[in-house]
Amino acid sequence: MGIAERREREKQMRRSQIMAAAEKIFAQKGFYGATMENIAEEAELSPATLYLYFRSKDELFASLNLKMLKVLVEKMEAVRERKELNPEQKIMALKEALYDVYRSDPLNVINVLRFQSSEELRNLSPDLSSKIKDEARKYLRVIAGIFEDGVSEGSFMNGHPVAFADIVWGLFAGLVLWEDTKKGFDPTKDFLKPTLAFAIEIISRGVKKH
Repeated sequence: MGIAERREREKQMRRSQIMAAAEKIFAQKGFYGATMENIAEEAELSPATLYLYFRSKDELFASLNLKMLKVLVEKMEAVRERKELNPEQKIMALKEALYDVYRSDPLNVINVLRFQSSEELRNLSPDLSSKIKDEARKYLRVIAGIFEDGVSEGSFMNGHPVAFADIVWGLFAGLVLWEDTKKGFDPTKDFLKPTLAFAIEIISRGVKKH
């Protein structure tokens, strides 16, 4: 391995180290409660080192946002590529894929969903902002594609595929944030899984061509 390759590898390892620390701190303190100093301490680095990799807390948190979106895209693509399932079965399979994304890191998924609707998202670098928008378009295209497949086969009513994708995503995001508020009633109970399953079933029945 040459010097340039070794330096790039070390750079990526340091970046991963920072993001792992940030993920933990944001989960504990939330976006607004966390500071770059908290994250630097968790990563056992100086705050100055963090700023060599991320120009602000917004940029660091948005990088976690991008990471979550990529996982989401992979899960959605895996559902669509399951050739043994018909479009209706794929819609039902979405509930497991979406729930898996949530369960992989509930607190940070909640933080990411809140961040996506905040003013801070507008303050990102053009490059990072573009990457986040690209990943968001990808998962919407995949979900829309499942709906389009059903329309093509004649099993779904004719409708706008992107609107369908927006409904599925809006439902998921809304239920995740609702789940967070319900935790105040019973922190040990999983309110999301049964409600998400029921909601997806309603959608699946609603798009069928009668």
